[in-house]
Amino acid sequence: MFAAALQMVSTESLADNLAQAGVLLQQAADAGAELAVLPEYFCLIGRHDHDKLAIQERFGAGPIQDFIAGQARRLGLWIVAGTLPLTPENPTPGREMERVFNSSLAFNPQGNCVARYDKMHLFRFDNGREAYDESRVLQAGALPCQFALPSRDGHVWQVAMSVCYDLRFAELYRAYAAQGADLLLVPSAFTHTTGQAHWEVLLRARAIENLSFVLAAAQGGTHPSGRRTWGQSLLVDPWGTVLAEQAQDPGVVMAELKAAHLAQCRSQLPALQHRLL
Repeated sequence: MFAAALQMVSTESLADNLAQAGVLLQQAADAGAELAVLPEYFCLIGRHDHDKLAIQERFGAGPIQDFIAGQARRLGLWIVAGTLPLTPENPTPGREMERVFNSSLAFNPQGNCVARYDKMHLFRFDNGREAYDESRVLQAGALPCQFALPSRDGHVWQVAMSVCYDLRFAELYRAYAAQGADLLLVPSAFTHTTGQAHWEVLLRARAIENLSFVLAAAQGGTHPSGRRTWGQSLLVDPWGTVLAEQAQDPGVVMAELKAAHLAQCRSQLPALQHRLL
């Protein structure tokens, strides 16, 4: 299966971001991708944390979800919409409309949403020069999520969903591996500071320890707000080898994921069968 990580440099304009996503999705489809994954916050990176509240949607309806569903149908493509802000059905008491889920949605080629994952771990960082705290406007999700993707080669891929900061919590991916996941998705908007230090080593570690493919679609550049994201969208095989990557700027990062290679890696090093805890 050919899979694509779409790298973006999203702005504060929803319309511009959807247009950019549409161009990249078309490029991925034209190159033969079956699966295309957009980055975290593909639809908006505003100047302030609360800017995302203005474009929040109810799950199942809204211009962002309609756009992705339409693109999936038009292109005959599996699309994972990195993340978009979804209104909680049961908001935190006293915080109605003040917090949203940072949700990753998977759409099949018929335009149906087949999986929803709400980001569980909320990023917080402060080094004295830059500070982030997602809990100001985000409500944490509670459950992992994976879905089945039957590819043209006859293999049914078990695809596990995660987002950005989740990458630092190895137990989430180990739980996915125990449930049979063989492709881990990590749409992200890693900061330049943390990405430079930890991005690739964490992604390769998640691939190696779980003997799984990893696909990480990232934001990569300087945004109008002045925020810098690390980029380096990449695909990693179960042996930890980087199959394809792009440093910065918008683009399509694509590689072929071979089920036979996955089986070979797990056969020659059956570490998943040797777990004691």
